Parts: sequence; structure tokens; C-alpha cells
Amino acid sequence: MNCYPQSLARLMEVLAKLPGVGPKTAQRLAFFILEQGKNGATEFSDALLDVAAKITTCPVCFNIAEEGHCALCEDLSRDDTMICVVESARDIIPMEKSGSFKGRYHVLGGLISPMEGIGPRELHMKELLKRLEDGVVQEVIMATGANVEGEATALYLADLLKPLVPKITRIAQGMPVGGDLEYIDEITLAKALTGRREF
Repeated sequence: MNCYPQSLARLMEVLAKLPGVGPKTAQRLAFFILEQGKNGATEFSDALLDVAAKITTCPVCFNIAEEGHCALCEDLSRDDTMICVVESARDIIPMEKSGSFKGRYHVLGGLISPMEGIGPRELHMKELLKRLEDGVVQEVIMATGANVEGEATALYLADLLKPLVPKITRIAQGMPVGGDLEYIDEITLAKALTGRREF
């Protein structure tokens, strides 16, 4: 039997869907929001609605953006001769925090994973090929995770891109096997970028 009012129980149910949030944490979060009063809850819900209404993907690199192109694509000081390929937009954050990369990005939107029915057509590979047509890009850096899917995606892309770009590199394996970029500290990531190798 559920002893919570329906609206509170629904909030707990929704919060429990967040990564790393179980039923007990969802309960604590729901009560925290409740304790903030109507103004706190309204501020929280307004922020969620604002993100849902405004956030979209950049038509060039598929990073997150609010309107049109993302801030990184609009930054004219970045190096147009290098593109760093990442799995998702959240992987750009640790790359930027490392301070070691000043080029452009391309977000694949996932990794090749036949077990999950994800192939090259489900990813933003075609758009990456289009970006390389003008010959400006001299190096593509594969910065996918060091897991099986990340390696398979990097190898597949490297074969695809070899005729189009002079240099294809992979970030060095300073990352732990099975690690994801969003959990790697800035120093390890900076070393991995510095020690990247060519395919």
C-alpha cells in the first residue's frame, strides 16, 4: 500500500528514473523539493521546462545548443583543421576542461553496438563525412571510450575516413579499459590527448 499522496508518489517514480537514483534517493529528493515550498518547486519545474523547450542539437556538430549553432561551433578562435569525434555531447565537457584541445567537435550520438541494434546508419557518420568534403580538416581524433563499442566505432570510422583526411588519431590509452570520458579526470584526459596515436 502506498502511503504517499499520488502527486508525491509520481514525483518519486519520475526521479527514480534518473541514472544512479534508486527508490530511497528518489524519496529523499522528492522530500527535499517538497521542503523548498511552492517557490522552490516552481523554480525547479520552470528550469526543467525551460531545458525541454529550448535545448536542441547543433546542426553542424550535434552538440547541445539553445538556438542554431552551439557555442563551440560559433567560436571563431577554434582550429578548423582538427575535429575530435566523441560519443555524446557530455563527453565534450571533460575534453574542454582538460584545456588540451582547441579544435572542433563531432558528436556521433552513440556507438556501434550490434547487440543493441545500433549500426553506422543510426549515428551521425554521414554528417561527419560531409564536414570533411572541403579538405580543410587535416586531423580527425577518435575520442570514443576504451570499451569494446568505443574501439569498434573508432576502427570503423578510421577505415571510412582514411581516403578523406591526411591524419586519423586515437586518444592514447591513459584511460582505463571500459572507462567513459565523462568519468575521467582532466589530467588523465590531457595526457591521453597528448599521447594520441595514428591509426
